[in-house]
Amino acid sequence: MTMYKLLARLLVICAVLAALGGCTRGTSDLHAWVAQEKAKKGPPLPPLPVIKTFESFTYKDQSLRDPFSPSPLEAGGYNSNGPRPDANRPKQPLEMFPLDSLRMVGTIGTGPDTGLDQGSDRRDPSRRDRQLHGSERRADHQGHAR
Repeated sequence: MTMYKLLARLLVICAVLAALGGCTRGTSDLHAWVAQEKAKKGPPLPPLPVIKTFESFTYKDQSLRDPFSPSPLEAGGYNSNGPRPDANRPKQPLEMFPLDSLRMVGTIGTGPDTGLDQGSDRRDPSRRDRQLHGSERRADHQGHAR
């Protein structure tokens, strides 16, 4: 072995022995401090809150109508003499799509709110026949009123 390797090993052994020598020092001061801290009394705990007792409630109206069933007016059907939708009117473009396939993608305009809707066919907004619907007004994709 070379002299440098032997010297390096000797230095490592001395450093380990010095570190272990520091661990053998007495721990009586630590034990005294722990005992002193344990002897201290902590702050008093606040008293437990009083639990309120609630009076139980029994539902006694079993003979009444079930609140989750349709009312007699709803169950009886609709009045045939009342206003009816016009079955012969021209359909609006948005009526071609099922409701669950439509989603609102934004609003435009400075006056009343106008919605931008996209149907399930996901047509390209740059096409000439793309229409924006809302507030009884239609505009092409460039915003020109028609």
